[in-house]
Amino acid sequence: MKRAPSETKNRPPRPPRVRAVQSHEVRIIGGQYKRSKLQVADKPGLRPTPDRVRETLFNWLGQDLSGWRCLDAFAGTGALGFEAASRGAAQVLLVEQDAALVAQLKRVQTELKADAVQVVRGEAVAALRHAPAGGLDLVFLDPPFDSVLFEAAVQAAAPALTATGFLYLEAPKRWSDEQLQALGLQLHRHLKAGMVHAHLLKRLEPAAASAGR
Repeated sequence: MKRAPSETKNRPPRPPRVRAVQSHEVRIIGGQYKRSKLQVADKPGLRPTPDRVRETLFNWLGQDLSGWRCLDAFAGTGALGFEAASRGAAQVLLVEQDAALVAQLKRVQTELKADAVQVVRGEAVAALRHAPAGGLDLVFLDPPFDSVLFEAAVQAAAPALTATGFLYLEAPKRWSDEQLQALGLQLHRHLKAGMVHAHLLKRLEPAAASAGR
């Protein structure tokens, strides 16, 4: 039955709907914390590494990271760092600037009893610059795609790698060999998945470094 025009006109307006904060979760893929859930808050720039990319990355690295020293410089949800710890890494430093994300990372670390993981609040490039030279086996770099920190972060991370260490870089475009060589790095593996370019980098071999001069 249709309402009378006056009844419709006099009805008070509905209050605006409050948009709920959206969140979802990702899971650790392998190792001792396999299937553990990590919450993903609805925050600008927070974009966890897709499952397919993480799976491929750890296939490249090998499933066993026992004894490795790692640094996840733009930790976010901690998906990369906790994945490394799950696969046996001896030390994993998670660096995150957002206070709420830091608190969440610490909760996950406690829940998993991940003793190898240390969570600190700090700025990623500064943390990389303070890392001991040649002291890290693996560095994860996954800045927000609209960030201007890519080059500074890669430049700061390169000296921190051991001679056989790896740098994982997730970016909106593929980095050229010339860009990498200028920073003392070379491409080891590359994958494009949607908008994501995943690079696994290594220190430039001495012969290649000499040829580039």
